Amino acid sequence: MARTRAADFEEKQRGIVDNAAAVFAEQGMDKASMSQIAAHAQVSKALLYHYYPSKDALILAIIMTHLEELEDAILAADEPDLPPEQRLRRLVGAVLENYRGADNEHKVQLNATSALSEEQRAEITEIERRIVRHFSAVLREINPGLDRQERPLLMPVTMSLFGMMNWVYMWFKEGGRISRDDYADVATTLILEGIKAVR
Repeated sequence: MARTRAADFEEKQRGIVDNAAAVFAEQGMDKASMSQIAAHAQVSKALLYHYYPSKDALILAIIMTHLEELEDAILAADEPDLPPEQRLRRLVGAVLENYRGADNEHKVQLNATSALSEEQRAEITEIERRIVRHFSAVLREINPGLDRQERPLLMPVTMSLFGMMNWVYMWFKEGGRISRDDYADVATTLILEGIKAVR
């Protein structure tokens, strides 16, 4: 007879993922151990292994949870009927807001993918591509010339925008002189004004 899930299964699972992200971000992927993660999450090693049989399974769960929540936030914020410039501003704002309090998860995403198998990396790549395509479709609306076959600049521009968003955790301070909304405006303006000059 199959074991039934505990009522708090998902809550415990999320607690483990959050605590593991903190340990990986602090210790690095190689130095962090399952024992350290269990201690940080205040669970037994047996329970940790019940949820995640290996370190790479845990890393995959951290990254996939982070990306799935990011994609959900982007889809919830998008309003296709808005002018594309306003849509872009909303999407950038959604990404930066989703990154609030997620520095650990973001560091794991940026630094731990190499520890995963090719199959696990393919899972991550698929959702990353969906997120990127969402932004590139809006940028194409703003400047269709970016997608010309003889000089395809749509992807470089899209990835430049993600570069601005993805590395914000390196310097941004909550309560500082600029808010996330302010920076969303700055990043959007840099892209919008910049692509006008891209030919």
